[in-house]
Amino acid sequence: MSAPTLTAPSTSAPVAPLRIGPHVSATPVVLAPMAGITNAAYRQLCREHGEGFYVSEMITSRALVERTPETMRLIGFAPDERPRSLQLYGVDPLTVAKAVEMIVAEDLADHVDLNFGCPVPKVTRKGGGSALPWKADLFRQIVRGAVREAAKGGVPLTVKMRKGIDDDHLTYLQAGRTAEQEGAAAVALHGRTASQHYSGHADWEAIARLKETVTTIPVLGNGDVWSAEDALEMVRRTGCDGVVVGRGCLGRPWLFTDLEAGFAGRGERVRPGLRHVTAVMRRHAELLVAFYEDELRGCRDIRKHVSWYLKGYAVGGDMRARLALVDTLEALDELIADLDLDQPHPGGAAEGSRGRAGSPQSRVALPEGWLESQELTGVAAAMVRQAELSVSGG
Repeated sequence: MSAPTLTAPSTSAPVAPLRIGPHVSATPVVLAPMAGITNAAYRQLCREHGEGFYVSEMITSRALVERTPETMRLIGFAPDERPRSLQLYGVDPLTVAKAVEMIVAEDLADHVDLNFGCPVPKVTRKGGGSALPWKADLFRQIVRGAVREAAKGGVPLTVKMRKGIDDDHLTYLQAGRTAEQEGAAAVALHGRTASQHYSGHADWEAIARLKETVTTIPVLGNGDVWSAEDALEMVRRTGCDGVVVGRGCLGRPWLFTDLEAGFAGRGERVRPGLRHVTAVMRRHAELLVAFYEDELRGCRDIRKHVSWYLKGYAVGGDMRARLALVDTLEALDELIADLDLDQPHPGGAAEGSRGRAGSPQSRVALPEGWLESQELTGVAAAMVRQAELSVSGG
């Protein structure tokens, strides 16, 4: 599926491959886990555009251990998907360790990533996600137990985190050192706090400080990578070993083609016209139908991607609304045929930020008394014990 490209002189030398345990990608790029986005269909679409590590949606450790039907469906990987990268969420050391033990024993994944970066209130109010590293001993116990179980099968375990809860409660340097000491294969830092959600600008200087602190394993940078040029600049400014890409590839999986070229020191970049964009969107819908084994569910899923794919192109509001209600592949084909498919790439209007940024939170939702101590005691301990029961599986 070829697309128009823009070729400019190379402005950088090739960047070293990324190694996570025994797995190596010539392109040092990781697809960030995104709920409701990075299912097997989307990962396949991205893999068709470039090399990297493509991580599953966040899987709840308790739901995995209990084998809930939806979780067991979400952990499915394509036969040719290697390495199989699974992101795991948990707050109880024993449950997380049990989930990793199950992954190893049943050969469910080749790489496990632990989520300590989610800023969503339903997660942080239970002490999970980006709230958890504040409890330093709990964080260490979870990483230690997970690494121990993963090592039994030679499965590398990585850690994804944020800077901290807010600017007064930063945890990333301490957490990075702990992850390194406990045997994590790599650490990734989103350069925002939980209170920022996705607003404002990512703090790349924090990524640089983490790279200076964690010296024996790869450090990956995450936040505000909208183009190959952003990724190369992040590596140049921070010294990080690779980048994690989330919202930047929404409706634009060819970003991985650009990243592959950029990190290889090549200047070509994909600049697709609308015909190519709609062909990729149609391919995405087809993969979703196969993933769900249900045409209606697959078409309902593609609806949320429509505005991202069409960003910057001259497609009227009525047509966008109709595309966002599509219920069959045939209906999608008919609507696409009515578009002016000869439109060229619109330039900057199709580039840049996408996805919801949200607003800064004046107060992060946390368990009662969470910030009073970095030790887990009292009400907070009881809350954490129930946390995994309160987050839907997957």
